[in-house]
Amino acid sequence: MKTVILLCGLLCDEVVWEYQAQALRAEYDVRILKFVEQDSMEAMAAHVLRHAPERFALAGHSMGGRVALELMRRAGPRVERLALLDTGFEGPAADEASRRAVLVEQAQREGIDAVAAAWGLPMLAPGHRSNPALVRAMFDMVGRMSGGIYAAQTRALLGRPDATEVLTNIACPTLVLCGMEDGWSPPERHRRMAELIPRASLRLIDDCGHMSMMEQPVAVLAALRDWLALEDAHA
Repeated sequence: MKTVILLCGLLCDEVVWEYQAQALRAEYDVRILKFVEQDSMEAMAAHVLRHAPERFALAGHSMGGRVALELMRRAGPRVERLALLDTGFEGPAADEASRRAVLVEQAQREGIDAVAAAWGLPMLAPGHRSNPALVRAMFDMVGRMSGGIYAAQTRALLGRPDATEVLTNIACPTLVLCGMEDGWSPPERHRRMAELIPRASLRLIDDCGHMSMMEQPVAVLAALRDWLALEDAHA
């Protein structure tokens, strides 16, 4: 049975992939990895490799996509296919540290629940911010984290290298997916990523923000099934 590893993003845990993982487990060995003890991209990539077989399919969402690119830098030949969801590839922007620090400091000072709305609601498409079940699932997920975890994950993001060269060297079939209303990591960035990756397919999901797997679970599952059915470049 082929292994599919799903990487969680900032302040996310297994719940973010729950719908897709449950469906795919009928056919694949699905493993979801979160990052609550690491504070660098290098440590996060090493964490993935410790839990991975020799060959596997890899999908990363948001920060998890950044981790996936770091893993491609370090162990690309082990990855049979790659999926990058609502993520990015550039290094940190000049003002990124100061912008991120506001919420991190609040979370450490007042507790992680204090930033759930300020961080979580903008991640959703505007039309989904009034969906009580979705919003509660988001807030509960954030609440399972802590100010310390948030700070460590933010340090990892701020220390990330530019991955442009990594994209141009990816040899395996690659899915690039983004919500059309993702204001955090917009579609244009994903179009650029797809242009840089030699064997990329681009999937833009309507009525969807940054949390694509939770906002449009059926559409994302369909995209993942198509991706997993692509010919293996190493076969």
